[in-house]
Amino acid sequence: MTTIAVAKGDGIGPEIMDAVLHIFDAANLPLQYELVDMGKWVFDKGYSNGMTPDAQSTIEKLGILFKGPMETPKGKGVKSINVTARKTWNTYANNRVFQSLHGVNTVFSSAGIPIDITMVRENIEDTYGGIEHMLTHDVALSRRFITKPGSMQVIRYAFEMAKKKGTRRITCGHKANIMKLTDGLFLDTFYEIAKDYPELKADDIIVDDLAMKLVVRPHEFDVIVMTNLQGDIISDLCAGLVGGLGFAPSANIGDHIAIFEAVHGTAPDIAGKNIANPTALLLSGITMLRHLGLMQGAAQIENSLLYTLEQGVHTGDFGDKLKQSVNTTDFAQTIIANFGKQPAHNPKPMLADMPPTPTLFTIVENSMMENVETSQEVIVGVDMFIESNEQPANVAEKCLAHTLNLFKLVTISNRGTQVWPKGSIFTNLVNTYACRFESIGDAPVTQIDIIELYKRLAQDFKVCSTELLNTSDGKKMYSLAQGQ
Repeated sequence: MTTIAVAKGDGIGPEIMDAVLHIFDAANLPLQYELVDMGKWVFDKGYSNGMTPDAQSTIEKLGILFKGPMETPKGKGVKSINVTARKTWNTYANNRVFQSLHGVNTVFSSAGIPIDITMVRENIEDTYGGIEHMLTHDVALSRRFITKPGSMQVIRYAFEMAKKKGTRRITCGHKANIMKLTDGLFLDTFYEIAKDYPELKADDIIVDDLAMKLVVRPHEFDVIVMTNLQGDIISDLCAGLVGGLGFAPSANIGDHIAIFEAVHGTAPDIAGKNIANPTALLLSGITMLRHLGLMQGAAQIENSLLYTLEQGVHTGDFGDKLKQSVNTTDFAQTIIANFGKQPAHNPKPMLADMPPTPTLFTIVENSMMENVETSQEVIVGVDMFIESNEQPANVAEKCLAHTLNLFKLVTISNRGTQVWPKGSIFTNLVNTYACRFESIGDAPVTQIDIIELYKRLAQDFKVCSTELLNTSDGKKMYSLAQGQ
């Protein structure tokens, strides 16, 4: 018997979770449920992360969380509980499968075009770090972290999953043509890991081109791996291809803890009416069963769901409007009544149960993910972000007075576009400039040198932020300004 943590969620969460657990119990699965307190009402009680300490302890002990949709209070300065949970427990890979479901009518099903796309989205980093600052009253800054160890985790997972799935193709979606260092690192890591999987066709595509091709020719894609924000957006696009978020399961996989959830909203307008569609949560639960090695139970329930959909049984949010819809309870009961029946399309094989996906529970300290440094890194300058509403030439004149005979002022940019020493009078400005100081002759400088430069600049400007300019074996580890 396996015990899992269950958080029913907010809004329609409790009723769709009850429906799914009723289906699980009817299938005589060897599962026990330990309910944990998470969600908006927990925020309202003063727990800033949306979960009680007992809930966190239980989830960390059991390693599996099955959760309904949850609401984050608006305007209270708190983080999304969904994002917090994924990041706290390092569930670095968000795995979402988008498949055509017979009985769920879409443009593509009407055209006879089958869709079977697996999206693997990096789940921890990117702008979802939520690290933001107001540099001035006019300028907000968000820091975007893409790391080599984090990229390796999710990309390795994607390749392993694609190999087990027997996929034809694995594609990296990116914006490395613009974000050459961050997305560039992710893309380089993709091809580095691809060398270990010569049996898979690995390719890449720019994210805007990917969005267009998914809408026009979605059947050409199998597995797609992406960074966090871009993957979030494209995942919802893929959900739209197969009928919406009501048919989009989600698994968040880490080395120690896994979270299975519905990614749609809490739908408070229909909460308590027993009319919500539990399909997305049920599909997520089926993914969880396979993660736990319960292959026969997963196949039995999924085949019954597919058969039920083929028969035209539907809740009010989808299906043939000429056929009477059923409520949440009756939808679940019909699935139970159809146990043992096979769908005409894409039936799932009744595989033997397997050992659960292994997790490591003996943890005594935080894991430090770091690759061995093989290159020589040196500091060769600094970007000083300063507040000023003066013209670029005036800013440059003041900066040039503080170079300490160690630095040269190379460029000044505004919102990423160079405005000094060359620029255009047609470039609109905001009151934050990035002033780039590089060492004379690219000689190494110290942080003490940079602090001294900071102190001198602070006589004329408010210094809002700084970024060191590093080189690795002589290669610049920083981007150029637009137009530089």
